Amino acid sequence: QVQLVESGGGLVQAGGSLRLSCAGSGRTFSSYAMGWFRQVPGKEREFVAAIRGSGGSTYYADSVKGRFTISRDNAKNTVDLQMDSVKSEDTADYYCAAGAISYSGIRRPAEYGYWGQGTQVTVSS
Repeated sequence: QVQLVESGGGLVQAGGSLRLSCAGSGRTFSSYAMGWFRQVPGKEREFVAAIRGSGGSTYYADSVKGRFTISRDNAKNTVDLQMDSVKSEDTADYYCAAGAISYSGIRRPAEYGYWGQGTQVTVSS
């Protein structure tokens, strides 16, 4: 069982930076792949970034590649999403997720078994 709590959301100007953090509980945190997803009202939850348990492999949506960076600290049970050069289209509720994910499924929300409550990010233009 893993419990996840996101923090760091808020209001940021376009072109600025924001860092989201997700704190996880449980002794098996390092065995899970971790992902960040986002959702706006009326749309499906969208993959943003993911990182394998060891931290050795990372994955990004094309829309955020080169601007966002995912990282994790297994000693602290945390996973962060550094958001740079943010755009208005990055406005959404951001969710942290954990799961034992196959290689092909890491971008699919249905593959993740644990979710945080979400944190809101608003980018003003």
